[in-house]
Amino acid sequence: MRFRAIIQLDGKTATGINVPADVLEALGGGKRPSVKVTINGHTYSSTIGTMRGVAKIPVSAANRKAAEVTAGDEVDVDVELDLTPREVAVPADLSQALHSDAEAERFFQGLSPSRKQAYVTWIEQAKQVDTRGRRIAQAVAELREGRPRR
Repeated sequence: MRFRAIIQLDGKTATGINVPADVLEALGGGKRPSVKVTINGHTYSSTIGTMRGVAKIPVSAANRKAAEVTAGDEVDVDVELDLTPREVAVPADLSQALHSDAEAERFFQGLSPSRKQAYVTWIEQAKQVDTRGRRIAQAVAELREGRPRR
């Protein structure tokens, strides 16, 4: 399904595309459907969210760069329902730590893909081995207590 929209700046750096109500309804995936989005030949997976009551497709900095667009650009947007299960590549050291704590692993497995990815990204951004180890230990502790990272 194709529609034309302006990439809007929401805040300092966040950008998104308003999704017309008829497009959201035609997708048939509810109010927060998983979708494949194509802008300027660049395709990525996302989830339609809601901001201040408006359905939006987020457009990250990486996706703006890949599609060669910026906030304020008017673009053609191709969107289709994405029924592919979302998988998060969990690094071996985090996986091993989770496997050794059943409660933390159970809670982690119940998280949404984006929440899982937040942990993975935070851990992988550590520049030092010691920092990475501390982050993994902290993640396991948070997950054991049922407190997902925000």
